[in-house]
Amino acid sequence: MSGAAEVPPLAGVEQLVKRFPLTRGVVVRRRLGEVAAVDGVTLSVHEGESLGIVGETGSGKSTLARILLHLLEPTSGVVRWRGEDVTRARGAQLAELRRKRQLVFQDPAGSLNPRKTVGAALADPFAIHGLLPERAARARRVAELLEQVGLDAALANRYPHELSGGMRQRVAIARAIALEPELLVADEPVSALDVSIQAQILTLLRELRRELGLTLVLIAHDLAVVRHMCDRVAVMREGRLVEVAPVEELYRAPREDYTRELLAAVPRVPSPAAPGGPGEAGGPQPSSSSST
Repeated sequence: MSGAAEVPPLAGVEQLVKRFPLTRGVVVRRRLGEVAAVDGVTLSVHEGESLGIVGETGSGKSTLARILLHLLEPTSGVVRWRGEDVTRARGAQLAELRRKRQLVFQDPAGSLNPRKTVGAALADPFAIHGLLPERAARARRVAELLEQVGLDAALANRYPHELSGGMRQRVAIARAIALEPELLVADEPVSALDVSIQAQILTLLRELRRELGLTLVLIAHDLAVVRHMCDRVAVMREGRLVEVAPVEELYRAPREDYTRELLAAVPRVPSPAAPGGPGEAGGPQPSSSSST
């Protein structure tokens, strides 16, 4: 008797390649060649997990995330959702995929329309997808979303420039969870924030992941943050996947020299406890937790 069929990963890419043209000139642009931002990457995201994708600036991690979310077209390779090839998804299929997969951008000031109130920004997803047609129902849902991310519902009438950076990122997160997605991708969600606010936003993401049953992909260059947030880590360098491992295994015994270099660059936060005490035994700590 055969066993139960294996459940496919929630999302993934196979032999993914993305090349961007190199050009010169303003009026007449000449193509000089190509640069591979992602080069032959195969990676899966399992339902319910938190996957960190790390690497230096220019390693291709954000490009990979945008292809996974159909914000960029791959040069070649396959994008999958629940085992199905959705690389060339269009129309209603693409709209449904975008509803199920949402992105939190690095810079909340740049991701929110300065001409729209917070309430209008949070109501946009429902208008785009034809949900909650009644104005009162949308207003109630907007209030619920603001409270869910730790903000006062009265902020719905404010504009983004009237909020602090941390408050704007909470609004961006509220917008990302508005349609109850299955996959949330957070692209460097705290790097543009003050250190004193970073830990609060990371804690919010952890709480939402648990409450909503989200699968999380966290793009970061800070391995301390990834260790704090993720179950598994994928390390990228120059567009290629260098290493994938459970987070504690990667910290304990990284296989690649490049991973060891990244780990060596993680600042160690001094512990107020006595030398050798519990505060030092855990190794690198998230830099964002040094201040709340």
